[in-house]
Amino acid sequence: MRKTILVAAVLLCAVIPSLPAQNIFHRLDSMLTENYRKVRYDTAYLARPQSKWTIMARVNLSGLTVETKGIDNGQHFKSRMDAKNKTTISLGAGYQGLMLSLALNPAQFSGKNHDYELNLNIYRRRFGFDIIWHDARNFKGWYDQDGWPRYNLPDGMLNVRTLNLNGYYAFNSRRFSYPAAFSQSYIQRRSAGSFLLAASVMGQRAVYDGDTYLKLNTVNVGIGAGYAYNYVPHEGWLLHLSLLPTLIVYSNSSLTVDDKQTKQHYDFPEFIVTARASAVRLWGGNKFAGLSMVYNYTNIGDDDNLAVYNYKWRLRAFFGFRLGKKDKTK
Repeated sequence: MRKTILVAAVLLCAVIPSLPAQNIFHRLDSMLTENYRKVRYDTAYLARPQSKWTIMARVNLSGLTVETKGIDNGQHFKSRMDAKNKTTISLGAGYQGLMLSLALNPAQFSGKNHDYELNLNIYRRRFGFDIIWHDARNFKGWYDQDGWPRYNLPDGMLNVRTLNLNGYYAFNSRRFSYPAAFSQSYIQRRSAGSFLLAASVMGQRAVYDGDTYLKLNTVNVGIGAGYAYNYVPHEGWLLHLSLLPTLIVYSNSSLTVDDKQTKQHYDFPEFIVTARASAVRLWGGNKFAGLSMVYNYTNIGDDDNLAVYNYKWRLRAFFGFRLGKKDKTK
């Protein structure tokens, strides 16, 4: 009898802790489903995919170019430095609009490229943002100065760390959807556009450790407005284009040469510009493929002293499909 009671007690101890976990999971799933299926948009223009699960594969190609122009001791100079383009392959799984992905850089396994990049992209109908962190060391470039032959920069002497943050707010979120163009958690049924409010932050630290030690630190904050448009030429097709220029309203930059630091002056106007484009094809009711692009441009300083131009871009090809039982609550 005691043995039977002991076995029953052990079974209860094993089962009871799992009940709250099951309830929590069920409740979380119900909350996600309720939020995912809540209709706060014009159904003539937008729709949610019926299947809850999405599987997506991506191939990403990204690059960074840094240019400088200015005058040193009365002589004009110009330089250009190109980071080695980086290719990554990622596989992600999404559930009701939430996507988690893992990216791999094949060149890192062979030791050919030690640069790394982190992208966090959250696009919702009403608002969204990009966070891009890039640590680049594999640069090729040159330096020109009046009266001197071109100097090719040695490999491995330059390290540039860049943080870009870009956010938007869409006024016409009932009919226009950024996610339809980039994360496929919505479907754009008819063409629509929207005016956007935008904010941008760019922080950068560039260190050149050659014959002369150079370090440039800069932080810039910009606000502005732009426009985005989703064009649906035919059912199953979507073409997107958007432009978000922001005017820099706060700038803090300094240049260190060997052990001497000089504060760089703000030169109005300075800009941070973010452009996005994509082409998406849907077919078969549960499959999609496409191409997308995000481009960031920043200019700070002036050509009569020191001006720095940044060109950061990412191209992405993707393919995905939706699976699981279709939710009829749409």
